[in-house]
Amino acid sequence: MSNINKNEEISSLYDYYKELLTEKQKEYFELYYFEDLTFQEIGEQLGISKNAVFDSINKTINNLKDFENKLHIKEKNDFIKQQIDNFKESKINIEVLIRNIEEEI
Repeated sequence: MSNINKNEEISSLYDYYKELLTEKQKEYFELYYFEDLTFQEIGEQLGISKNAVFDSINKTINNLKDFENKLHIKEKNDFIKQQIDNFKESKINIEVLIRNIEEEI
């Protein structure tokens, strides 16, 4: 998986699970991923070492992955979206759509 795809995946997980993170984790993550600041810049801005920023962001990423591995919310949502797209494109009928979604949830 390319770095761009990894970043998109991590950002997507963040959208689903950010409310499970601490305020500091959210702040560091958003500065790094959404404001495109470096570890050094974040550290200088917040008065902490770049290693502390690096460690926090890595812990946050691992937490996001753990949340998804345990809860599967993104995976289920992606599946349901795909089933709805299949229905819209007339690849499946409404009964199949409902059955597939019921089986997934």
